[in-house]
Amino acid sequence: MHHPTLTTVATALLAALPAVNAAGLYTKSSPVIQLDAKDYDSLIAKSNQTSIVEFYAPWCGHCQNLKPAYEKAAKNLEGLAKVAAVNCDDDANKPFCGTMGVQGFPTLKIIRPGAKKGRPVVEDYQGQRSAKAIVEAVVDKIPNHVKRVTDKDVDEFLATKNESAKAILFTEKGTTSAMLKSIAIDFLDVITVGQVRNTQKKAVGLFGIEKFPALVLLPGGDKDGIVYDGELKKDALVQFLSQAGSPNPDPAPKKSKTRSSTPKKPATDSATEPSAEAEEKVTEPLGEPEIQKPVIFEGPLPIPIINSAEKLVSNCLAPKSHTCVLAFVPKESRGEAAEKALAALAELAHKHAQSKRHLFPMYEVHIEDEHSKDILNALELKGDVQVLAINARRGWWRLYEAEDFGHESIESWIDQIRMSEGVKRKLPDGVVATAFEETQTAASEAAPEASSEPTAEATESETAGGSATPEPEITPDAEEISDSVTDESTSWKGADPTVQEETAEPTGATHDEL
Repeated sequence: MHHPTLTTVATALLAALPAVNAAGLYTKSSPVIQLDAKDYDSLIAKSNQTSIVEFYAPWCGHCQNLKPAYEKAAKNLEGLAKVAAVNCDDDANKPFCGTMGVQGFPTLKIIRPGAKKGRPVVEDYQGQRSAKAIVEAVVDKIPNHVKRVTDKDVDEFLATKNESAKAILFTEKGTTSAMLKSIAIDFLDVITVGQVRNTQKKAVGLFGIEKFPALVLLPGGDKDGIVYDGELKKDALVQFLSQAGSPNPDPAPKKSKTRSSTPKKPATDSATEPSAEAEEKVTEPLGEPEIQKPVIFEGPLPIPIINSAEKLVSNCLAPKSHTCVLAFVPKESRGEAAEKALAALAELAHKHAQSKRHLFPMYEVHIEDEHSKDILNALELKGDVQVLAINARRGWWRLYEAEDFGHESIESWIDQIRMSEGVKRKLPDGVVATAFEETQTAASEAAPEASSEPTAEATESETAGGSATPEPEITPDAEEISDSVTDESTSWKGADPTVQEETAEPTGATHDEL
């Protein structure tokens, strides 16, 4: 008599499993947008906004550990970029996950608009699994449609398309904020957005600006400019600018799209409703698989970008850091040399990854950043493009000195470093220990944990590429190889969210202001 009862219970439990898979890790109230193949094409691939998409399985332990940080990143990126997820354990989504090149969980991809509508650039996210790291990586990929206006070209800027509306932000900052970039995207082809720094006296004087930041709307034609005097929050700014033209109709979740026109609506509503709508669409027929194929980014992926002193220290300048290759290039207005150098390094990284051989981690660093200036000044390097290898642990660095930044030349230079050939220069005092004292302290505190479990945080499809603890360094070549193995196998280490990391510094706090 007991068996029928047990069978009934078991049947009921099994029947409930598909519903769990359909819901996945993220509930309807989550700020994370839930996608299937059809949603991806309309909400992500054809969007003007940058997105990050997680491909996961509900049973994956690493995916479960990532969830709190990923949802926190979604909240902090609200209004700036889209944060979405696809449940690859759902049978309906498996073909789509396959077309996206997913081989393990979780896989995160940053997707930004490409040159052709509907064919975005798709890049694997290989940074830390923390809200802060995810936010910084996504923000760095937000397209910049803001025109930098100076005294030299202010007249030309105002005269060009005089009949159309323009918005000018006067600021003391030399960089463009993520918020202003997102506003420029919202009004792309509707309002031209410019930025003027307070050092541009002529441009500032033309509008009588005395306090910074200040936003001026020029409706177009002979209409007088309007100085914004409200709260410097995105919803309020979008509402103010909407008097000159409606925001760009981005193919986004409906509730999210109307967010800018109803700024008084609670932020939690705008974060949750799109997810609920997106999840309901899972039951709709999937789009044809071929519509997804053109949006895969094939070939070498760009090398990761280091955009903060903390990341530079933790990855390359901590006392126990192994060899890193750093490409110092301009963030904008790059020349041919910078593009060739980045392309060559990306090709090398791709080549070694395809053959499952480990190579030093390579990073793009922008010369405009303060931490970059400190390094370049300490090494007495000048010029827009500088490629160098640095080993903080052993205290040496080596500069790429050839004029040609082609693939073969850079590969030869990399091979010489791997074989411990060529001249290595001693790192000046202070580059490792003094220049970044505060961030180095934080990084070094986490270092013992990072070296103790080399594959604990690796994606479940990864194979062990080597021990996080270097082998005895018998030869220079062994030292170089152990460097690359260590960095490769621990690239995700310490990234799963922890209470200490996520509460010590509010993620995204620097991205909600002009």
